Amino acid sequence: MLDQYAVFGNPISHSRSPFIHDCFARQQNQQMQYRAIEVALDSFAQAVSQFLQAEGKGLNVTVPFKEQAWSLAEQRTPRAERAGAVNTLWRDEQGRICGDNTDGVGLVNDLIHNNGVKLEGASLLMLGAGGAVRGVLQPLIEAGCRKIMIVNRTAEKAHALATHFSEILPSDQQLAAGGYEDLENTEAYDVIINGTSASLVGNLPPVNTSVVSANTLCYDMMYGTKPTAFCQWAIDHSAARAIDGLGMLVEQAAEAFLCWRGVRPETAPVIALLRQSLAHQ
Repeated sequence: MLDQYAVFGNPISHSRSPFIHDCFARQQNQQMQYRAIEVALDSFAQAVSQFLQAEGKGLNVTVPFKEQAWSLAEQRTPRAERAGAVNTLWRDEQGRICGDNTDGVGLVNDLIHNNGVKLEGASLLMLGAGGAVRGVLQPLIEAGCRKIMIVNRTAEKAHALATHFSEILPSDQQLAAGGYEDLENTEAYDVIINGTSASLVGNLPPVNTSVVSANTLCYDMMYGTKPTAFCQWAIDHSAARAIDGLGMLVEQAAEAFLCWRGVRPETAPVIALLRQSLAHQ
């Protein structure tokens, strides 16, 4: 029987993960099967236990179960520990449930390796302070951003995140926080990342246009068949580039694949295939 993997979520029918991991498996000649499984909201822990005790070798976890996955994991990577959320599960040789959060490294790899973005020494503006942002801050700090400013509609949430991650901040880096009103008449940033879910419904965070210039790279952690609302805003305000989160999706999957199978797949051809697939929808 093929090694079994899956992604758990609710809802899950929209997931691209089976397509991505099928591509990885063929590319790396790995004998495995990957499915998307919708789990009842009150049955996550039971579903994980049943899957991993049967033929299941590993799981991806998406909304709304990442925090529950963190609680279930008996061993967590440092980045998962600080993120407070887990999107990748597996059992180690001792049978313990292990958890990682591959979202942040997926984002950083997409920025640096796929798009040639220089994060070391960069000023970075992060929009939002929810779980998605919490999951990516440690890898962004480790990438060497000179300054990270977190803004959120509720400034207190942004300040809480900054306090939480300041514990791992090197002395030559800055981490600040505030509300969107704190961005009025500020200088432009090198990189702006939209970590809010506003693009899912075609909305924009209330960000002041002074933060973007012709040298600014704008990145939306969401993606779609056409430019997201945030990417379109960046284009309309003459940003240097506007990139959506499709590459991040593939890169975080590649990191999970590495955790499970011990080999890192090539992501560029899979990103191209997925982009082509979206274009025909």
